[in-house]
This record gives sequence, C-alpha cells and structure tokens, in this order.
Amino acid sequence: MEDMTRSAEDDSIEALDAFAAEAEGITPAALTPDEQITRSVLIHEARAQAADLRSRFAEITVSSVMGFHINLQSAAPQFPIKEPEHAEALVEKYRQIGGLFDDAVKRLRQGMARDRTPPAVAVERTIQQIDGYLGTPVEGDLFLQVHSPAEFDPASDQSWRIMLRDLVESEIRPAYRRYRDALADEVLAKSRPQERSGVAWLPDGGEVYARAVARHTTLELTPMEVHRIGLESVEALADEYRELGGKVLGTTDLHEIFNRLRNDPELRFADSTSVHDQAVRALARAKETIPDWFGRLPQADCVVVDIPEVAAKDATIAYYLPPAADGTRPGSYYINVTDPTTRTVFESEALAFHESIPGHHLQIAIAQELQGIPEFRRHAWITAYGEGWGLYTERLSDEMGLYSGDIERLGILSFDSWRACRLVVDTGMHALGWSRQEAIDYLMENSPQAPNNIVNEVDRYIAWPGQALAYKIGQREIVQLREKARSEMGSRFDIKVFHDTVLGSGPVPLPVLGDLVDRWIEA
Repeated sequence: MEDMTRSAEDDSIEALDAFAAEAEGITPAALTPDEQITRSVLIHEARAQAADLRSRFAEITVSSVMGFHINLQSAAPQFPIKEPEHAEALVEKYRQIGGLFDDAVKRLRQGMARDRTPPAVAVERTIQQIDGYLGTPVEGDLFLQVHSPAEFDPASDQSWRIMLRDLVESEIRPAYRRYRDALADEVLAKSRPQERSGVAWLPDGGEVYARAVARHTTLELTPMEVHRIGLESVEALADEYRELGGKVLGTTDLHEIFNRLRNDPELRFADSTSVHDQAVRALARAKETIPDWFGRLPQADCVVVDIPEVAAKDATIAYYLPPAADGTRPGSYYINVTDPTTRTVFESEALAFHESIPGHHLQIAIAQELQGIPEFRRHAWITAYGEGWGLYTERLSDEMGLYSGDIERLGILSFDSWRACRLVVDTGMHALGWSRQEAIDYLMENSPQAPNNIVNEVDRYIAWPGQALAYKIGQREIVQLREKARSEMGSRFDIKVFHDTVLGSGPVPLPVLGDLVDRWIEA
C-alpha cells in the first residue's frame, strides 16, 4: 500500500527533486538525440510528480470518480495471483488497507486545520457511494473476486478464501465505514460549498492550480491564457455547427441544433447489435486506409470487444485496452452496448477513431513496439500528448474519408466543443472562482452533451483540477506543429512522415514534440 503520510510525501518530493537535478546536470550536447529525449522526459516526469505532491492533494481530494477507495476495488480483481507466494502477499496487502484509510482521514484533518478542504459535492457523492458498497452482500465483494493460483489444492484455496473474507469483514469494510463516518461527521460541514467548488477558494489555490496547468498541459501557459483559448475555440465551432446542422438537421439555429442532438430519438441506436456493428465497420475502414497516412504501422492488431454486461452499468461509453507487450493479446476497443437507446449514432464513429485507429491504438501500440529506447518511454502516459493525439485523430479521420456520412461527422463537432468547453469551465472554477452551477450552465449553453453527462463531467473537473485541459491543448499543439511543417516545407511536406515523427519516439511532453518536428523540418 502507498504511504499517504505527509512525511512520506516530503521524502518523495526530495527524491524526485534530486533525480531531476541529476538529469539536468547531464549536458545535452554530450548525448545522442534519443538520449536527449530520454533526459527531457525524465526531467518532466520527476518535476511534474514533485509539483503534484507539493500541492498536497491528499488534504483536499475526495472523489467518487477516481478516489483511492474506488481504485482499490477496481484493482483487486486484476491482481495477478499466479503462485502461492502471490496469494500470501495479497493477504498482507489486504491487512494494510485499513491503515491507508486511517492515513487518508489524517491528511484531511491536516488540511482542515489550514482551511484546505475538499469540495462538498465530492464528499456527498463519496458518502453515498460507500453507503452503497457497505449495503451489498459480502459474497459479491470485489475484494473477493480474485483468482487463486493454479498450484493451490482445494483445501489451500478454501482456507485462503476464508482468510480473505475474514479480512473483508473484520478490516476492509470497517475501514470504509471509518472513512465514510469521518467524511460525514467531520469533513462535510467544512467542505467547500458548490458556490466555491474550485481550488481558487483555497488559501494557496493560485499556486495549486498553476502547478496543475503546467503538469497537464506540459506547456508554460497561464490559466487565463488557457481560458482565452477555450473561449476562442468554442466560438470558432459555431459556424461549423451551423453549416453541418443546416445539411443534416434542417436548422442553423445553434440552440436548436444542440437540443436535437441531445433529445432526438432518431439520433440514437435502436439495439445493441447496431452499436457493435457500427464500431466494427468504422475500425475496418480505418485499418484499410491507414497505410496511406502512416508509414510506421503497429504489428499488434486491434479488435472491437463489448464491455461485459456485469461491468457495463458503471462503465464509461468506451475505452481502449493496450495490447500485451509480449504480443499475446491484441489492442482492444471496448464499447458499451447496453442501453442502446442512450447511445448516440452521430458520436459513435468519432469515438471509435479516437479510441482505436488512427487514435490510441496506433499511438500506444507503436510506442510499445519501439526498439532501442528505455522501457519506461515505451509505456509512459503523458496526457497532453496521448489525449491530444486522440482528439487530433477525430478530425484527421474526416480528412482520411472515414466517416460514413454527415450525421456521423456531427460527432467531430460534438466532441470538439466538449473538449473546448473544458478549457473554459476548468479555468473558470479553479482560477476565476466560478460556481459548480456556472460551469454546468456554460456546458449546457455551448455543447450538445446530455445534462446527466455534463453534471458528471463538471464534478470530475472539480475533483481533478487541470486534467481536463490536456485534450484540447494537446490537439491544438499537434495541429499547429503540422501547419508549421507544411508552411516551411511546402511541397516537401509528407503527412505520413509527419505522423511517423509524432508517434516515433513514444509519449513526450509537448515542447519535446515540438523539438522533434523542428528537427524533421531542418533535416
């Protein structure tokens, strides 16, 4: 279990700073181009992680979306129990869970002593979530949904599972209860109300958010610069909506377009099979077309997989699972086909291209297969780069001729306005002091996202300052680098080589990506 104490945090900050300083002490001129990239990525990751720890998020973070209490439950069934020693280690890990919860409560108390508190909406949702968990039968507890090693005989397996159940009943569930009661009895009354949901209302909120912006964009942007970029991006989409809305929906009125996209049943799927088949067709077209747009292609295949019904209720609309590094499993585009009448036809193809090909599958599978670079670079995740590429490919797929019609092309605008609005509302709440309702109202006014999704999205931004900025900022940077290369190279510009340059070094901070493109232009 992670050590959540402040002293452990201080030790980590010191170690990360020393690590970054050692890397900075290496003269770049003495390194190969690839080693220079490695140095830059190391420095970025160490400095960014240290900055996160300096913000003492453990004192102000309670989250029903990404809280540690959720991550533990999600991780438990995935622990690879392959040998008896692993099973024994899991027992010891479970014994430490109670201490983790107790340390989390101590950190929240430390925050409250300095007027640093979490947002009330997140605390309320987490209390409800834990109440729901504690109300479920122990037999179905996620902490018990683990696989025993093949070497276990029936007697060993039974005694091990009895031991796990005893720990769930005697230590893990009581720890959840203690955490829940501390939230309800101590934290909630002092939490930031919805009118002051953002970190702007914390004593050190300006510093906290500035670090978050730097971490998640990897650029030297002020919150106000990001806010302005968001406003301009939202405004720039209006004419595109009117043009395409006139063709597809018979109206150029922006509010009516948003209303139709939110509520028109004709723009929803009728059955689960149609949801799945649309994804399969989109992926097949993309596979056929990518050799015209990319020189470097991954060896690993990508397939469409329905999210299992048992998990679909609480799952997102879709996600991507990378291929196994040893080649034994393809990349998988998981699609949620339950409740098909809530799934939008017009967003389905943009979603498929973002998550699979030419989006995350190309980016991640190619990185995993790179040779001659350190292992950590092949498997790193830098959000501005990763999600920026995913969003970039939604429009690239239109250039590639992958969309099956104008209705499906509306998904480009829907997803783009969603990500542009994020720049406005995230900075609005965390830098300008907007209320939660102001953020909800802005998204309702400027995007076609459904009301329930908007509420969930805003609560996610409240709990995770700055992360939502990465998508649009990353896309914007890739587009600008492409236009710069096209302008300077003229007829020598090759889109395939540009894409290979962007994907050919693994995940990197955006300034490093700019250096890579500049080197290509100069060469």
